Amino acid sequence: MTDLDQRLSQLSPTKLALLAQEMRAKAKLVAMEPIAIIGLGCRFPGNCDTPAAFWNLLKQGQDAITEIPADRWDVDAYYHADPKAPGKIVTRYGGFIQHPADFDAPFFNISKKEAVSLDPQQRLLLEVSWEALENAGCVPAELMGSQTGVFIGISTNDYFQQLVARNHVDIDGYLGTGYAHSVATGRLSYLLGLTGPSMAVDTSCSSSLVAVHLACQSLRNGESDLALAGGVNIILTPENSIALSKAQMLAPDGRCKTFDAAANGYVRAEGCGMVVLKRLSDAVVDGDTILALIRGTAVNQDGQSSGLTAPNGQAQQAVIRQALASGGVDPSQISYVEAHGTGTLLGDPIELGALSAVLTQDRSRTEPLLVGSVKTNIGHLEAAAGVAGLIKVVLALQHQHIPAHLHLKQPNPHIDCDDFSIKTPTELTPWPAKESRRLAGVSSFGFSGTNAHIVIEETPEDLQHIPTPIRSENEIKKQSTTGHLLTLSAKTEEALLALAQRYQQHLVDNPNVNVSDICYTTHTGRSHFEHRLGLVVESIQEMQDKLTAYIGGEETKGLFKGHTLEYQQPRVGFVFAGQVAPETNMGRQLYQTQSAFRSAFDRCADILSTTAQTSPLDHLFSDDQLASTPSNHPLALFALEFALSQLWQSWGVKPALVIGYDVGEYVAACVAGIFPLETGLRLVAERSRLMQPQRISDDVSPQRADTTPVDFARIVQEVTYASPTIPFISTVTGQITSPKEIAGPTYWLSPRLREQPQLLQGVATAVEQGVTTFLEIGPGPILSALEQHYLQTKKLTRSIPNNASLSSPQSKINWLSGLQEGQNEEQQVMQTLAQLYIRGVKIDWMGAAQNKPQAHRKVDLPTYPFQRQRYWIDPGYKPESMQQNRQVKPEQNTPSAADSDLLRQFKTIPVDERYAFLEAYVQTVITDLLGVDLTPHTSFDTLRVDSLLLVEVTTQIALDLDIEVSAKTIIESGSVAALAKQLTKSL
Repeated sequence: MTDLDQRLSQLSPTKLALLAQEMRAKAKLVAMEPIAIIGLGCRFPGNCDTPAAFWNLLKQGQDAITEIPADRWDVDAYYHADPKAPGKIVTRYGGFIQHPADFDAPFFNISKKEAVSLDPQQRLLLEVSWEALENAGCVPAELMGSQTGVFIGISTNDYFQQLVARNHVDIDGYLGTGYAHSVATGRLSYLLGLTGPSMAVDTSCSSSLVAVHLACQSLRNGESDLALAGGVNIILTPENSIALSKAQMLAPDGRCKTFDAAANGYVRAEGCGMVVLKRLSDAVVDGDTILALIRGTAVNQDGQSSGLTAPNGQAQQAVIRQALASGGVDPSQISYVEAHGTGTLLGDPIELGALSAVLTQDRSRTEPLLVGSVKTNIGHLEAAAGVAGLIKVVLALQHQHIPAHLHLKQPNPHIDCDDFSIKTPTELTPWPAKESRRLAGVSSFGFSGTNAHIVIEETPEDLQHIPTPIRSENEIKKQSTTGHLLTLSAKTEEALLALAQRYQQHLVDNPNVNVSDICYTTHTGRSHFEHRLGLVVESIQEMQDKLTAYIGGEETKGLFKGHTLEYQQPRVGFVFAGQVAPETNMGRQLYQTQSAFRSAFDRCADILSTTAQTSPLDHLFSDDQLASTPSNHPLALFALEFALSQLWQSWGVKPALVIGYDVGEYVAACVAGIFPLETGLRLVAERSRLMQPQRISDDVSPQRADTTPVDFARIVQEVTYASPTIPFISTVTGQITSPKEIAGPTYWLSPRLREQPQLLQGVATAVEQGVTTFLEIGPGPILSALEQHYLQTKKLTRSIPNNASLSSPQSKINWLSGLQEGQNEEQQVMQTLAQLYIRGVKIDWMGAAQNKPQAHRKVDLPTYPFQRQRYWIDPGYKPESMQQNRQVKPEQNTPSAADSDLLRQFKTIPVDERYAFLEAYVQTVITDLLGVDLTPHTSFDTLRVDSLLLVEVTTQIALDLDIEVSAKTIIESGSVAALAKQLTKSL
């Protein structure tokens, strides 16, 4: 408890009330902070699966209404022109999305069985929310544990009605959570690890806009730092449509003819819309792309009116005024309103009357208030209607055009638009700025009486292109980088290919996008999954060409693909070269384009400026032969290697251990913290003065000098040493040194230091420590020669980690060479970075961006291509069908889980083969129940194994093997391999 909290806790309720009253006026300013909309996601009728597709439909003035699909119900069996006909629906039409039964359950680690019991509304929320976060440039995994709120409008549960109406056999333990509206939001919070408020909102038609209002309040009062808000609606059964027909709310022709004389009801529609919200101050600091601003919001209730479902004009006026006041917006500043506009003869005049009373007073008829409704395009999405209108307005603000309002032929006779100073645009209309900015209102009124209104403002010009706050302007150099790395990843190989195809089409549609911004967004605004692709490019055209090559299965320079393992983080060993003279000017390009390299190199130069006759900078920039004298080579090599090591570490590539020889051993010691940089440089400077370096020998093991000069020995004795903070492999012994051995002059003066270095043995030791990737720090190609020597002797094959799959990148030793003479350095390090990335090394992408000379911003890019499958309880479904056709991988002596004689079969196989038998069996059981592919070493934690699944696994094992296995045993085992070992011991 803070001091302020303690003082407040001692105040009486009366004094607290007085203090609160005094502070309320000051808090009002904070409560008026605009909320930034930083991401959009949608799935609307008309194949509007992205905001761009939605805008295209609106821009072209398309009508997305179709006949009710056959996969919902038999329209002929339920249609009747007479609204009074019992059990019938007065219309054949609606607005529908494609394939509501399809879902990418494995992506969200949801089992087949649970997915089947999961309301399609929940499925849609998961996918569209993910897309909205990607659109915002947010990495979902980075939100784990954050105060991110979830606010969802949701009203119906058609899927549940469909299941229970068929028979009770279809009800299982997952159905309770599968249809509950509270779980719709809770599941999203659970899967992403979000700890902010999470709530489902049901105020009928205004649900999603009320959800956005609650999200804004949560952000303004500090409950949330980020919010996901929106709504969802799926139409699967005829019952609600029958009831609405009887209430004569539905238009027989299936069109919302809002504000038209022929208005006779609305047409039902389905879909999902999500927005990602953040306080404006936070969005600016974080460098988010701001799509629009929410200035004010309000919610109220009709109270007593002419009827429960009848609109109340006075309440509508009040909620609009409240929204304007909450944002400090004058009514005259509003130039467009996205109306609720359901298309009824009674409701439309009341709504326009309310708008006129609040927004058109003293408004010139030459500048009328423009009013439209998206329901004329896609129908009434009910619980998701408000957010659909909100997304339309955001897109209209971005494009500075108001889409056409459809189906308006003859104005409603009860509406005098001239008197109201209101106009409804019936074609795509330019949206002029009013007082240099555009503001709009969005209304949504529920037939339960709950009204919501939101005031939206376009992004001010000074916020439209916020560069990510990486560095100050004076740090941005004129030089441009020549190498960029595009990173794409997916959970499956098929999804990666589909993602590449999406990017290829995106580049065709957006040829002027900045290559640096694209790469930056893929680095910092996307998740990094197991299947990975890295493309090193200089231009958009080269990016297109390499995407084409990958899609076509072709190999080309600068294209790297790989499959890393989620459960295993690769260990990287830094290998520091020695006795190699770097080419003159080697490192110049990196010095000019990478600030971490430049800073580290300058440190070396500054330290040597008072003692050395020449500077390492001479080696970079001077053409004088003095820069290439043998006595200067070790210092230039040291500075180059130290700068490279700092560059890699700034990118998050941390060494699991270091190994070096000759000059490289001193650099490795500095990196490991054995002595400071100043000491390392002093030792190498003195050593280079007294000794002549030797070239590396043909057998890859360089020779050392034969003697230790007296002056050098004296300096070594004066050094203050420290224990290494990173494991240090000595090339004297080829083993990891103990702190006592390395942190003192004895090692550095040892005669053995002058013997042939045991570099190969050192590498073997590193592999035994789990290192699978060796990164050469310095000029190459020493590692290339070392790799050839390794392949010839096969000296390291015994050192593959036991837990590495033989088909994985971790089962192989990866050799990444250093800088090559005469090649573009920027592209070389990008190619090495790409190879580290595809092998699963965790890269600090913000650190990488900070090194670049350009400012960056996140841009709109394709979202994840979900690989959907059908999950539906079809007629004739039986719960046990999930258990049918289970087969273990076709290997000799592997069992079938359905084989009642499995235990007898197990006892007949040799003892040394039983573990493999059980591993295959367990893997098959869990894979089949989950419906996802997994390896023997996949962590159960990543699969989110729940209690219901545990019960099924334990039951199946008991039936097949006649052994009791507890859920605790399965959880504690952690993987298929470990569980198989437990079973082997028990049997």
